Amino acid sequence: MNAQTTATSAVDAPAPYRRAAVIGAGVIGISWAGLFLAHGMDVVVSDPRPGVQEQVLAGLDEIAPALAELGLPAENLSARLRFEADPATAVADADVVQENGPERLPVKQQIWQVVEQAAPAHALLATSTSGIPATAIAEAMRQPERLVVGHPFNPPHLVPLVEIVPGERTSEQTLRRAHAFYTALGKKPQILRKEVPGFVANRLQSALFRECVHLVAEGVVTEAELDEIVTDSIGLRWAAAGPFRTFHLGGGPGGLPHFIQHLGRAMEASWPGLGAPSFDEPTVALLTEQAEQAFGDAPVHELAARRDRAQIALMRALDKTSGARARA
Repeated sequence: MNAQTTATSAVDAPAPYRRAAVIGAGVIGISWAGLFLAHGMDVVVSDPRPGVQEQVLAGLDEIAPALAELGLPAENLSARLRFEADPATAVADADVVQENGPERLPVKQQIWQVVEQAAPAHALLATSTSGIPATAIAEAMRQPERLVVGHPFNPPHLVPLVEIVPGERTSEQTLRRAHAFYTALGKKPQILRKEVPGFVANRLQSALFRECVHLVAEGVVTEAELDEIVTDSIGLRWAAAGPFRTFHLGGGPGGLPHFIQHLGRAMEASWPGLGAPSFDEPTVALLTEQAEQAFGDAPVHELAARRDRAQIALMRALDKTSGARARA
């Protein structure tokens, strides 16, 4: 994703995907819709909840500044947007369907039974599920080879990663098409080699957050202090190099093998001592109290906007040094 493209230039829809159906208009669905619209696609949003149109339009207004910062046209996003409560009607002429329904297997299976029957044969079918395997969702489909997980890292309009996860019967053609589609949107898709609960990014996030909760609950640091520790250390290093490359560089001339040989056993010995907290009442009360102290009364959308601006600045910096990063 090139964050330095001029915002005034028009962006063509990623051929042959000119019409998108977004099923489910929560935070993820609105973000996908905004990204699709900014890339010149016609978008129909399907969500039966009352007031969904107002929620989507308000959400698009909130993410428009970030889209503009990324160099995408962000004015009049709703000009190519329409709403259709009935999912079958919504997907009838779609080139791609991005589903973002509730994280409940029976609900997703029901959605995809309807979508599969109503969508054109050429349509790319992707679910934004954050943990349910495509194999399970596709059990109710006649053509399970058409379905693939297209799991973004929130928010999809900003964060480059999309995890593409095949089900047991997902076809190679579907994987290739999904990879090409997300790449054309400026994303950085990764095809996972096997299904695993939570996929990769969420598992990493969960593992790190577990230790974060443990350290705060044990009184080692506060939430605010822990956030600063992460953003001032591993957050920076991993953004530029990732954990394996970071430890490869930490191994000096011998690289990662040298690092593991000299420090691996000591690191392994510390793993049993990592925390295993639970969200019991005292822990939740402590986390809530500290969050109120750390984040104050600032509206969530303002905090999100600050985070997005900082992330865009970091992405630009990484973009400028991408050559050095690749050689590192």
